[in-house]
Amino acid sequence: MFDQLQIMADRYEELGGLLSDPDVVSDTKRFMALSKEEAGLRETVAAYERYVEVTTGISDAEGMLSDSSLAADEAEMFKEELKDLKNEKSQLEEAIKILLLPKDPNDDKNIILEIRGAAGGDEAALFAGDLLSMYQKYSENQGWKFEILESNVTEIGGIKEVSVMISGNSVYSKLKYESGAHRVQRVPKTETQGRVHTSTATVLVMPEIEDFDIDIDPKDLRIDIYHASGAGGQNVNKVATAVRIVHEPTGIKVEMQEERNQQKNRDKAMKIINARVYDYFAQIEQDKNDEFRKSTVGTGDRSERIRTYNFPQNRVTDHRIGLTLQKLDTILSGKLDEVIDALILFDQTQKLEDLKQ
Repeated sequence: MFDQLQIMADRYEELGGLLSDPDVVSDTKRFMALSKEEAGLRETVAAYERYVEVTTGISDAEGMLSDSSLAADEAEMFKEELKDLKNEKSQLEEAIKILLLPKDPNDDKNIILEIRGAAGGDEAALFAGDLLSMYQKYSENQGWKFEILESNVTEIGGIKEVSVMISGNSVYSKLKYESGAHRVQRVPKTETQGRVHTSTATVLVMPEIEDFDIDIDPKDLRIDIYHASGAGGQNVNKVATAVRIVHEPTGIKVEMQEERNQQKNRDKAMKIINARVYDYFAQIEQDKNDEFRKSTVGTGDRSERIRTYNFPQNRVTDHRIGLTLQKLDTILSGKLDEVIDALILFDQTQKLEDLKQ
């Protein structure tokens, strides 16, 4: 393990030199790739360098304690220092094990979040709106940017479907576990007899895909420009600004008319089509590896029920890890950290167990 860490430290130092090389700086694609590699090594190398300092400190303290001429008060000081250093060494060893786990290459990326009302009609659409609000508040708490790309709203204010771009620090690493079917149990506003109904909404989290992450042949895309629908009269858009993009090999389609500017609609549509096509092929690869799917909580059957929100009991249950919290109101207000931290810890623990086998 420590040979591997030293190799990483050497590479990190090498990257520092490369990133100041004028030839690299002038090559945007290479500069971005090397910057990303350096950022990915930074935390691990810092932990390793501190580990080296701590082990050196332990050796020095043990050497001082072996000196028979050492005064009693000095010996006590070195014993206390040795105890603290050994505790820190144990903590660093555990932290480094986690840092050395295989990295998800998408963890640092922004995401496109899609939410759809599923089983349950109007109530499912209303619940989809609640989930949208929950993620928006969580994003605000994290200091992330939350931008609605496209939405289809019901007459009573629910969400048939919505696509959102969430941008910020390591968004995918925290929200990648949210993909799946979310179930709600509550008395709908339209229910006159007070009966609890069960409805579902689906959530899909996709990393934002840059042009260099995926190679879509422009010939595979059909792009149509048309007039955005409006309320009629003076509000009818006289300029064709709405954009429809179809990836013909997969049949994946995106329609965008949120903006009054055709180029802005095209840019937003391309972000979504890139993410969906990438996700489509990533899911095919993932399906080939059942063992991988069993050992993680962030991937799996998109129709799998992952969480239940029970309003009568103020309870949220994540079925993948057996976590139950009597904090439904708190979680829906955007305070998701306890759930997400538990999912990350479970995933890391499973991966550490897999390495031991």
